[in-house]
Amino acid sequence: MATLYTEQSKNVTKTWLLMSIFFIVVIGFGWFFSFYYGNPNILYFFVIFSILMNIFSYWFSDKIVLSLAGAKPANREENFNLYTSVENLSITAGLPMPRIYIINDSAPNAFATGRDKEHAVVAVTTGLLGILDKTELEGVIAHELSHIGNRDMLLSTVVVVLVGFISILADIFRRNLFFSRSRDNDNKMQGIMMLVGIILSILAPIIAILIQLAISRKREFLADVSGALLTRYPEGLAGALAKISKCQKPMVRQSGAIAHLYIADPKGVRLRQTIAVGEVPPKAGKISGFFATHPPVEERIKALIGG
Repeated sequence: MATLYTEQSKNVTKTWLLMSIFFIVVIGFGWFFSFYYGNPNILYFFVIFSILMNIFSYWFSDKIVLSLAGAKPANREENFNLYTSVENLSITAGLPMPRIYIINDSAPNAFATGRDKEHAVVAVTTGLLGILDKTELEGVIAHELSHIGNRDMLLSTVVVVLVGFISILADIFRRNLFFSRSRDNDNKMQGIMMLVGIILSILAPIIAILIQLAISRKREFLADVSGALLTRYPEGLAGALAKISKCQKPMVRQSGAIAHLYIADPKGVRLRQTIAVGEVPPKAGKISGFFATHPPVEERIKALIGG
């Protein structure tokens, strides 16, 4: 029988497996460009450029994310319950106290960011604080602290950068396709390579995005499990997820670049039925669930409390 511990181990393994596949795709795509144009310097250039992009994203990821989200530093006096929950759970988890930010938005949501546990940030919306009780809020905070403890922020940053990098490679290939075709019109092999290149330029960004979404979904399952282990009360997070899922209102300020960081989809995906706290919600369609940045709520609740 699956438990919180077995689910945690399984998701860690799958996450690193997906990351390994992702790096292989990047290297293979870069090699094809260098081979197609007969210039190995292309591969060297993009490898160096991707490293520089990763370094920049690593050092400034928290500032970028907070700016995109419109988050502001929280006031301890005005958000005492939030502060005490973060403090107590940080001590329990053995983590440094993260900085706390508030997003002025009625849609309930939260995220964690930062390059490491010493520079971590937890941000919550005013809507989240307005609908959750103490145990549910602790469940959400434990979920976000688990992202910090599991080093998910660095993993997410690398994935985002590489997805964007693959899209840039595909765009460069498409822009140079006509010129290359007119230059090598009589070369049959070049024609075959061109056809393969067209297919790769179309499929590579799609595959990259799907890997990004898959890793995001696994991260959420892992953080749910780790958060439940931290509070020793999975019903708190399950209740919070049920309440959040009832909200059909999207966040006012959205960015696709950071959507996967939130505990729930900031687009406010509508459900067919109203969900009561503690009730497992109906399953979403297979196609819509496959392309979602977050796993279906009913699966997350089931992993926490069964049913």
